[in-house]
Amino acid sequence: MGHTFDELRAIVGDRGLISSAEELHTYECDGLTNFRVMPRAVVLPNTTEQVQAVVRICHRERMPFVARGSGTGLSGGALPVENGIVISLARMNRILEVDFPNARVVVEPGVINLDVTGRVSPQDYFYAPDPSSQSICSIGGNVAENSGGAHCLKYGFTTTHVLGLEVVLPDGSLVHFGGKTLDAPGYDLAGVFVGSEGTLGVATKIILRIVKRPECVRTLLAAFPSTNEAGAAVSDIIAEGMLPAAIEMMDNLAIQAAEAAVHANYPNCGGLLLVELDGPVAEVDALMTEVKKICSSNGAPEIRVAQSDAERALVWKGRKAAFAAMGRISPNYIVQDGVIPRTALPQVMSEIERLSQAGGLRVANVFHAGDGNLHPLVLYDRRIAGQEEAAEALSSQILELCIAAGVAPSTHCSFRIPRKSFQLLASVAKSPVNTCRTRPNPQGSRNVIDPRRWTPQLNPKRAACIRRCATNSWRLWEMRMCMRRLPRMPWPEFSRSW
Repeated sequence: MGHTFDELRAIVGDRGLISSAEELHTYECDGLTNFRVMPRAVVLPNTTEQVQAVVRICHRERMPFVARGSGTGLSGGALPVENGIVISLARMNRILEVDFPNARVVVEPGVINLDVTGRVSPQDYFYAPDPSSQSICSIGGNVAENSGGAHCLKYGFTTTHVLGLEVVLPDGSLVHFGGKTLDAPGYDLAGVFVGSEGTLGVATKIILRIVKRPECVRTLLAAFPSTNEAGAAVSDIIAEGMLPAAIEMMDNLAIQAAEAAVHANYPNCGGLLLVELDGPVAEVDALMTEVKKICSSNGAPEIRVAQSDAERALVWKGRKAAFAAMGRISPNYIVQDGVIPRTALPQVMSEIERLSQAGGLRVANVFHAGDGNLHPLVLYDRRIAGQEEAAEALSSQILELCIAAGVAPSTHCSFRIPRKSFQLLASVAKSPVNTCRTRPNPQGSRNVIDPRRWTPQLNPKRAACIRRCATNSWRLWEMRMCMRRLPRMPWPEFSRSW
């Protein structure tokens, strides 16, 4: 291993290789702090060529690696592999190109999400995906996790805004998926890559789509006696044919935490609804009137609209700080990520409350109500014997509840599923949305990208050869060779330069 470290040091320099135990602790987990693994080393490349060289060494030595962005993810996507290395892309943080006429930018993976909007906002553009950690999370991490955010209801997840990718494959070869056009020819491998959590390669350049800022943006807060009434209001708003930019919900525990952290001046209520509308002024005015009527008819005693950009920013600061703010009311928490039909919100929220009381643990709820994406936070104190195990059990029960409601764990959930969750995974496999395949990396495979992970089963009717390569051998370069043998299937992405 000493010789391998010397090779890595020669590639990235002395300051680009971390191997001391004290410094490695920084990289032993991401935002999912319940799971920790100390990596053997951390490499910090500055260029695509350095990433390629590092990956080639890992491939030759059969040394597993995990790519890491800012480490803010909550699904364990950046959790190191035992006896493996971490490739941190934090130093690849340049915005390489800004093309306003074609509404796109080219960035390196270490660029911070909010910095993209900061760069293009003088021309009234913005980058739409806005995770709660957007001020510190990286675009590379967003691509790996297919991150969304409050405004994904209207604007879509990361995959909607990625036009093209430069990717280092597990053998160190370099390929390009998609391109600078909105609809590149060939298979949508950029869509396959986004959300793959690093199992298919390491993105080193990303082409993003930016969006023109709307003429008018208004944010409404509606206080309800409980999340049941707030959930009913959400269903009614969507049933009216409206598509708000965002519909977010917070229960009383989440409100308490956010108020303690950022003093967002939220009303003290059982369920708080945040509704943001954007578009032409006349349209926003008309829709806001309808939203107010719906909230009132569902029992909201207090409704207010942010009167300035500063007030609107404070409203969203409280919502985006909700996860971190849990430290104000609990020393530890486990956050889950599930999706349910919007119409099932009242029933599911009531059942979560029942499970919380039965388990003797508090559950705070803050979520994307517009698309039924729940983020229940199970609060506990690991210093009390048995509470961490009880919290994990309650978290699993909540996900099982989501499955029973008719959907499944969110696509944000990690492919790396602990052994203790096999039973839950079996439940998913029996659900109407059967998207997971429980097949690990085969023995003897040279794929070294986090061999613990699990991959989604792709639709065999759409691309049988992609399914075979991606789920059985996990080697994307084999996909390239397989596709090249097929008649009348041009593969320009791999040979065309941007």
